[in-house]
Amino acid sequence: MKYIQVPRTITYKDLVQKSSLSPSSYRTLSFKNKNVKSIRELLLEEPLRGQEVGSFSYTNKSKFHFIRTKALQSSYFLPVLNDVECAIPILPMVFKDFKLHKGDILISKDANIGESAYLDDDLPNFMISGGLVRLRFLGDIKHYVFAFMKNEFFKSQIDYLVISRGATIRHAKTLWLDALIPFTNQQNKEEIIKYVSLLTKAVIRKETEIKKKHEKIMNLIDEELKQNQKPDKFTYNMPLLRDLEETIRLDAGMFCEDYKRKQFMIVNYTHGAKNIFDLGFDFKRGQNLQVSQIGRSIYSEEYKPNFYKLIRPLNLSDYGTVEKYEYLGNPRKLQTLNKGEILFSAEGTIGKLSVFIEVDNKAITNIHGITIFRKNNEDDIESIFLGLFLGYLRLIGVLDYISVGGQGGSLAQKYWEHIKIPNFPKSKKEEIARHYYNPINYKEDKLNLTGFENEDIRITTEAGIIQLDKQIKEIKQKLDKVLYKIVMDVKIDVSFDFLKDNSRAIK
Repeated sequence: MKYIQVPRTITYKDLVQKSSLSPSSYRTLSFKNKNVKSIRELLLEEPLRGQEVGSFSYTNKSKFHFIRTKALQSSYFLPVLNDVECAIPILPMVFKDFKLHKGDILISKDANIGESAYLDDDLPNFMISGGLVRLRFLGDIKHYVFAFMKNEFFKSQIDYLVISRGATIRHAKTLWLDALIPFTNQQNKEEIIKYVSLLTKAVIRKETEIKKKHEKIMNLIDEELKQNQKPDKFTYNMPLLRDLEETIRLDAGMFCEDYKRKQFMIVNYTHGAKNIFDLGFDFKRGQNLQVSQIGRSIYSEEYKPNFYKLIRPLNLSDYGTVEKYEYLGNPRKLQTLNKGEILFSAEGTIGKLSVFIEVDNKAITNIHGITIFRKNNEDDIESIFLGLFLGYLRLIGVLDYISVGGQGGSLAQKYWEHIKIPNFPKSKKEEIARHYYNPINYKEDKLNLTGFENEDIRITTEAGIIQLDKQIKEIKQKLDKVLYKIVMDVKIDVSFDFLKDNSRAIK
């Protein structure tokens, strides 16, 4: 849905008026609905700009954090605060309280201009950088406005307003205050605002719950390991010559005390531990997409019928979900992802993964991804648990110790025998897996303006991470369509029917 138009031809008169040959000088913003208000008209109070503290104030550990523009990402409605590149620990003496409260909206005026995020909780120990601005809006309108701020229409306006397109770093200054938020001209205007707000709240609610469920999974694994240890006690010894000969490694990672202690906790588990091959798993590389291998392909950022759904390892999230899909058109039969397989990033961002329990027959990955599969048993619980435990190993740093090389490293096949998986009881695996995969259906009689919110709270609480991620993608797709109709002044039907069939594959 493109809102900025560039003419194919211009007249000599246009050229004289603009005194420019740059296509960007002739861009126009295309929208039909003139019932609009600017951001500045909708604000409850003056925007609050952030403040820089300088890199000398960064530290390794602190309860105070500095939110950078990187924390605002297009894939998420919430800020990313669990990454040190996004929220940096800082010295207490430089901290400034910006009184960041639940319901505040942050917008970036520098770098990733126009990107925004909604705060789902109070952040008393966080401050914002000079490239960020805190916004507060009138009444209940904030979720409606925020839906537009995450939409292409708003971002197109910012791009249109910020003229210095060729600069390495662009600055929006206060131009974003002039960006317009359209309101429907339908008689049921308040219903449309509520409809958009309910969908926006649902996305925020589900993103919050995904974080909680992921943390719960990691805690359950950690507690089961630590509370069920054999009587043996850990003793650290310096590496011997035979250790170097067995591993053929000279780097310190696999021989340091921290790595040895964590590995000991796994192998010393009451019921023992095995590597993935002993557990009946194996792995293969993803599809080689080079022209020399599959011929020429057509790539698209938008869904195309009969195209392959391309899932790159770099587009996997920290929570076992897929942040972004791409689409690839190719006439050949390519190697697809199958039910129960685990897509694992073994290069760069090592350890990011997703377990595919619900997968269509057109999903593929590239050669940078490893696909882990069960050779015999088709038990989904085993696949889910393996994926989640690999995520736990990433969280505690074990995978970083085992991997080699720079730029994020690489986890080659010959090092996988060092990855140990504990033999948790079946009941514990099921308990852990349920937070990741747990299909729950909406009650159809609740899918209306009055019943949706309470029903969505129930669904969000009970569903697994995979289902929540799927619902988020469905709601975002619906929001884009609804907002487009508002911008173009097209009639909107208030309907939640798109959430009825949860067995559909996401486009």
